[in-house]
Amino acid sequence: MLNIREGTRSDVKEILNLIKELALFEKAPEQVINTEEAMLTDGFGSSPLFQSFVAEKITDSEKKIIGAAICYQAYSTWKGKYIYLDDIIVTETERRSGAGTLLFDRVIEYARSVDANQLRWHVLNWNTPAINFYKKYSCTFDEEWITCKIEKRI
Repeated sequence: MLNIREGTRSDVKEILNLIKELALFEKAPEQVINTEEAMLTDGFGSSPLFQSFVAEKITDSEKKIIGAAICYQAYSTWKGKYIYLDDIIVTETERRSGAGTLLFDRVIEYARSVDANQLRWHVLNWNTPAINFYKKYSCTFDEEWITCKIEKRI
């Protein structure tokens, strides 16, 4: 059985492990500089910066986190409040189990609950399985905008 629930402080270690697994899949493991301590403060401190959801696989003998979604509220001058989905991750051995769909649906539900006008995210252009997954939701793939970033700590 799969259960989707809000992430808790006690889930942070497993969530960070999933993030590192995703970074390895995306050929960028060295780019993960986040820590458990930072995630505890940033996600579960007095002013949380992100919302997390976890997919838990429940068997007779154990509960195991097999996936996670991390998102946050943001603002567009044109569209107003929206939710940005930073990562949706399902551990490799559990992909195609339905966990990704349940997590994505939970993020959509969360976006509706906070009255967001949009849900946004990025996907790597070579990640065909993810692109095909998102196509099921009739989303728009924006070919016009270029993502910009400053890599060093500001």
